[in-house]
Amino acid sequence: MTMLPGVDAARVGRPSRGSLTHAPPWDRACRRPTLRVVSERRIRIRIGDQRLQLLQGGEVVAEYRVSTALRGAGERAGSGRTPRGRHRIRARIGAGAPRGAVFVGRRATGEICTPERLRAEPDRDWILTRILWLGGLDVGRNRKGEVDTQRRYIYIHGTPDEAGLGRPGSHGCIRMANDDVIDLFDRVETGTLVDIEE
Repeated sequence: MTMLPGVDAARVGRPSRGSLTHAPPWDRACRRPTLRVVSERRIRIRIGDQRLQLLQGGEVVAEYRVSTALRGAGERAGSGRTPRGRHRIRARIGAGAPRGAVFVGRRATGEICTPERLRAEPDRDWILTRILWLGGLDVGRNRKGEVDTQRRYIYIHGTPDEAGLGRPGSHGCIRMANDDVIDLFDRVETGTLVDIEE
């Protein structure tokens, strides 16, 4: 629940468990809301073994093979590397889109990725099916300046190259099998924490 300036949180009720809470409700020095995400679910991405884990209450409830950056880990803009540290899901994009739907600039093009299209454009960096757009939470490491994950457009997304999962191969994003990214998308929400570690 995001409060607007001048709105008393006590009047609209306290947020339920698993929602956004205010701690404190306002940072009066900068007059902007300070929100802390409280959720039992979070994502852990392990670059070293090319795995994405969904955790609930500290226990792994789902695990998927992924493909992170071919160039390894790194945060700088233009590096083509997968950023490390704590993130959150900034936006969930593609709900209800068909499996294999093609996205460009986070918008569905109306195309479906087919074997014929893959043969015609073998070097294209395909973004398919669903997008979980990540935003960094560690100022100076993956947020703001030349290391801003969100401005680098780092996503968790579907890929046509499912045979390449389990080894590095992306340009910085986290690639998943299309069925897996649909499953993950349906289990998480905007604000879910994402930890990326080596």
